[in-house]
Amino acid sequence: MSLLLKGARLVDPAVGLDTKGDLLIQEGRIVEVALSTGTDTNITTSADVEVIDMTGRVIVPGFIDLHVHLREPGYEYKETIASGTRAAVHGGFVGVCAMANTNPVADDGAAIEFVHARAAETAYCTVYPYGAVTKGLAGERLAEMGDMRTAGAVAFSDDGRGVQSSKMLRTALEYVKMLDVPLVLHCEDESLVGSACVNEGRISTRLGMKGSPALGEALAVTTALELAKLVGARVHICHVSTRLSVEAIARAKAAGVAVTAEVTPHHLLLTEEALDETYNTALKMNPPLRTEEDRVALIDALRDGTIDALASDHAPHAPHEKDCEFDLAAFGTIGLETTVPALLNDLVTPGMLDLARFVDALAHRPRAILGLEPVTFTPGTPADLTVLDLAHEVTVTPEYLQGISKNSAFLGRTFTGCATDVIQNGRFTMRNGEICGRN
Repeated sequence: MSLLLKGARLVDPAVGLDTKGDLLIQEGRIVEVALSTGTDTNITTSADVEVIDMTGRVIVPGFIDLHVHLREPGYEYKETIASGTRAAVHGGFVGVCAMANTNPVADDGAAIEFVHARAAETAYCTVYPYGAVTKGLAGERLAEMGDMRTAGAVAFSDDGRGVQSSKMLRTALEYVKMLDVPLVLHCEDESLVGSACVNEGRISTRLGMKGSPALGEALAVTTALELAKLVGARVHICHVSTRLSVEAIARAKAAGVAVTAEVTPHHLLLTEEALDETYNTALKMNPPLRTEEDRVALIDALRDGTIDALASDHAPHAPHEKDCEFDLAAFGTIGLETTVPALLNDLVTPGMLDLARFVDALAHRPRAILGLEPVTFTPGTPADLTVLDLAHEVTVTPEYLQGISKNSAFLGRTFTGCATDVIQNGRFTMRNGEICGRN
């Protein structure tokens, strides 16, 4: 398929581009980029090229979500590779990284091969599997990292639990250094956090719930960074939620530690103040919503690059796992279809986050962290693109959400700005808001 996308605003911070122009796509690659000189550009095409007017749209390199729970195998009642990747495309993504906390846990090569095979059969976008760090996520024995890397694991993570043993963490870092991939860490000192449901502070006291101290995350982050420095390995910190963690990451980067980090939309946009006597379990996640001071620190860190990437931590759950007492409810909120609109509406449009930095955090930094082929607006690069309409309104309703589970922290919100089209390998997977078919 050959496409000529005309008249869009082309935004690509990797090449310093933010201007109106056209893109010519052939055989799954960008073959020509023409910038506007007045009212038109100078790309000429043959009759077999589909010409599409993209006036009023913003075309950017395709987004990748570094942190997604697809639940398959074992928890298909929550989500599947098919439903989760359909939601991903609907949210504007060309790729997602699948966490290993499935059943069975993805802790050997066969499990990684299953994810690849299932994705080839059913996925709507590319799936990049993470392998587990420890067998069964138990933290006791190292998983078969070499076997999984050979099978196509792009990184390793025990997300859902923190690796509690410093000795085990050091051993894992030594292995990922040899395999030249990052260790993707959920940082939590379980001895401090225990069974806490919300942030420790005024709100936990008012609501009568056990609180999780910010130090429970920050101590684990600091330990991971010191061990990464000792070993000389790459480490990626998941869902940073506290000012203390941001400060530790900033110090480590200044000291030359090979650390990257991500932040979620819910930690950027919500605080513990959203919790009240209704005990809304859609707002129960791990790490929990923190304070306004933490939220401001996260935004500042995203802006200045201390936090590298945006990631949804898409965590689908069935109704019976959320429609219960707050203490008993499962942790997590879905996010694949709300990440882009929520952040455009609440951060980009108000001017709190530059559009170029937003694109960098969803497109370029994730690829760099995982060592994937770059996607830029230069001839020869893959035609994996996300198309945005900054004026289009979407309301987050159960009907809007394409995944199986509907446990969104943003349910009922109306956002201005969203992804309207996704192009992967040179063909539409979503067009004008409608899913076109599998990639």
